[in-house]
Amino acid sequence: MATPPALRIEVRGVEAATPAVAPALRFQVHLRADAPVRALTLATQIRVDAAARGYDEHARQRLKELFGPPEEFGRNLSSLLWTQTVTHVPAFTGDTSAPITVACTYDFDVAATKYLHGLPDGEVPLRFLFTGTVFYLDDGRLQAACLPWDTEADFRMPVRVWKDLMDRHFPDTAWIRLERGTFDRLYAHRVRHTLLGWDDAVRSLLETGGG
Repeated sequence: MATPPALRIEVRGVEAATPAVAPALRFQVHLRADAPVRALTLATQIRVDAAARGYDEHARQRLKELFGPPEEFGRNLSSLLWTQTVTHVPAFTGDTSAPITVACTYDFDVAATKYLHGLPDGEVPLRFLFTGTVFYLDDGRLQAACLPWDTEADFRMPVRVWKDLMDRHFPDTAWIRLERGTFDRLYAHRVRHTLLGWDDAVRSLLETGGG
């Protein structure tokens, strides 16, 4: 019986997915196989390897909610799950490229969003962990095999790519989620003081509270 094709996977670039109604990034992945591949179902887990870059004082302050005060920051740095996705790669011989599209959110309840928003500049160290099934022919019969558990790739994404994407879809805005009771109180405050918009309502509370 023939052995399954051995695959090598590299992430070579990233750009905003266009056209797109919702924000998404498209990572360009290069695949090389030592035997013909009939099809590949590629499951990808993307993690932020937070300990793989340095942070100045400004960045540490912006990331304090995730990793704690300055004296504990280094000890608390940990890998953060960003997303998981599945990509179907058609048949190829030798090498090919395939896009991995990642939906992005501006939800600040998501740890990866807090991290990406908090970085002022530089690069985001990403680790791509691949699993999935590779289909190949053995003496004319279709066979399937799992990718080895240690199939992975590293990629350093410019912070500006993510920030430009958010600016494109949410220009000069940010999003927070409120409990309904909190929203009702905020709405009542807005109506009671005849404030024109939500920014005015929140600003009035911050000014009253000295924030």
